[in-house]
Formats: sequence, structure tokens, C-alpha cells
Amino acid sequence: MNTQSIFLHSSDGLRLFARLYGDLASTLTPVVCLPGLTRNADDFDAIAEIIVSQTKRPVVAFDYRGRGRSQFAREAAHYSIAVEAVDVRQMFASLGIRRAIFLGTSRGGLITMLLGVTAPELIEAVILNDIGPVLETEGLKRIASYVGKGAMPKTMHEALQRIKDTNPDFTDLDESEWQHLTKMSFRLSDEGRVALTYDSALSRGFLALDFSKPQPTLWPLFEALKTVPVMVIRGENSDLLAEATVDEMASRHPRLASFRALQEAHAPLLGRPKTAEAILGFIEAVGSR
Repeated sequence: MNTQSIFLHSSDGLRLFARLYGDLASTLTPVVCLPGLTRNADDFDAIAEIIVSQTKRPVVAFDYRGRGRSQFAREAAHYSIAVEAVDVRQMFASLGIRRAIFLGTSRGGLITMLLGVTAPELIEAVILNDIGPVLETEGLKRIASYVGKGAMPKTMHEALQRIKDTNPDFTDLDESEWQHLTKMSFRLSDEGRVALTYDSALSRGFLALDFSKPQPTLWPLFEALKTVPVMVIRGENSDLLAEATVDEMASRHPRLASFRALQEAHAPLLGRPKTAEAILGFIEAVGSR
């Protein structure tokens, strides 16, 4: 697989990372992968390789500021969907991407929906991985309980156990998949200590949320995607995206495709055979329009 590490610069001078799979010189519309809150480009390795090998489309996966190989933001307030959407637009400009199929996991889906309003010309189609216009409070509370919180594990084995403990609703993952999830949050530093793969200041984004009240909905952002094909993936046991929300999304977007990732929670792994098959089917349908 032809992969390339690319470093770009944000409008405020941060060094940001992206990974390219395949050849951007291809005439086929690329797939741009946007990760979840604390995840990074590595989360898309498996599905990117499948997409390139099966469809020949190039794939670009992005590390937001403060995640993976990208520099930390200078201010915690800059860890916002609005700022990260601007970073994505800068990435498009730097790489010469005019239009893409977006594959957004969780926060990546929220950024994609925002771009549907602020930069609709960039969007050919959208795959939303376990995210929609309504965010369930229980899921937000669970995420807030562990992002940047707690004592750092002493070993990667302890980190693995913490990931298992905080994700009990993934009921059929094998050990390699648990290790993959662990590597999304923890790494070994150059000194051999366990460290986060993201800036712990991301936790400050939850401080303004009042979990005693329903969260504001984002239906206007979702409505902006009516003109393009959309697919939503929902983890069967997701606590962030309710089945009722998926039903409402389908009623508002008549061409919405949906897929349920059985025995998975938030957010499903995309390289698993049935999930990858559904994604490929959607991409092929987009290409045949």
C-alpha cells in the first residue's frame, strides 16, 4: 500500500499531520477521514487500505490539532469544532482537494455537518460513524468522565485494561481490536512512559455542558446535507446516537442509508468485514450516480 505522511500548517501556524493512502493525482473523488474527539488518523488504517484496494480512490486521514502527530493548540479554547473545521478546509486547500466523500467518526461527523453549511462545495457524499444531530446525554457524560482524566497507567497493559473497562458495550472484540482502541488513546513516550495520544486539555470542552438538561440539537446542520448522499453507521449498543435519532434522520433525508454495527458501541471500528462491505457499497453507489 502506497502511504505518505504529510505535514501541513494551520492558519495560526500549527503543524498538522495527515496520512495519504494511494495517489491524489487520481481522477476519482478522494475519501477524507475525520476521526473522533481523541482519536487520530491511525483509526482509519484498515478501512483506508480496503477502500484504496477495492475502489482505487485515494484516502486522506487527518490528525486534528492536539491529537496524534499534530501540534497542540496554544489555547484550549481552540479545541472547537469551528476551529477544526477551518483546519480541515486548510488541509483541502493545501492538498488541492476540491471535493471529497467524507467519512467522519463522532466529532468528525459533527465537523462534516458544519462544513455542509460553511463549505458545501467540498462535499460529494457523507458517511457519519455513530453520530447525528442529537447527542445523547448519557454518552456525553461517559466520554466526559474519562477524557484527560485519572492517573496515567503505568504500563500499556494497564492502559489496555482501562480501555476495556471504559468500553463495556463492545462485546465481541478480539484482542487485536482492543489493542487498536488502546493505541488510539495511549502511547509509549521516548522515555518509555505511558502517555496520552492527545492533549488532556480537550477535557475542558465539557466544562460548559449542563448534563442536567437536554443538549441542543443540530438538525439545521444535518438538513444542509439533504443534497448529497448520506450513510449513517450506528453501533448497536451506542449511548451517543439513539436508534430513534437514526429513524428521524431517515425521515428527513429520504435517500439516507444506514448500517448497524452489531455488538459494538461508540464508535464502531470501520475495518470489520461487514462494516467495510457496507461502506464500500455506499461509495460505489456514489460513484455510479
